[in-house]
Amino acid sequence: MADGGGSSRDDLNLLKLCVGAGSIADLDAWQQSRAAERRKAGSTAYPIHVTRMWPRRCTELLSGGSLYWVIKGTISVRQRILDLEERRDGKGIRRCAIVLDPALVRVAPRQCRPFQGWRYLTSADAPVDISQMAGRGQDIPPDLEAALTEMGLLAKPVAGLVG
Repeated sequence: MADGGGSSRDDLNLLKLCVGAGSIADLDAWQQSRAAERRKAGSTAYPIHVTRMWPRRCTELLSGGSLYWVIKGTISVRQRILDLEERRDGKGIRRCAIVLDPALVRVAPRQCRPFQGWRYLTSADAPVDISQMAGRGQDIPPDLEAALTEMGLLAKPVAGLVG
């Protein structure tokens, strides 16, 4: 969501490992290249992430939730969830395509243990958008910001997952 307003404190979100990306820039470049391929094929250019499992709490996710990406062990960025669409893989097995807003919104970095699949994350427990933090802007490189947060020199929001 480009407005930087974040999500409502009642929204439900997803937390997902961003496998293969070493930075927010890597995620952005990968999503843009995939969007270009889809446009060329005459399909939607929105970023889509296909998962094996279908979320049971669809209505809550679609009422303003985001997908929070864990990059190299740190929750770093989020994208607003626009829709959930059914897709079939090569064997006809039903999958969930999470359609995302193309805007990548940086969040206060927070360390996260590895996990498989995705997890629900309440907005009350989600990291705040960098743009909402007093005296913080987008001028601190993500790696430095994560290191300063881990050392306790920047505010570290309280962690919490709902599974």
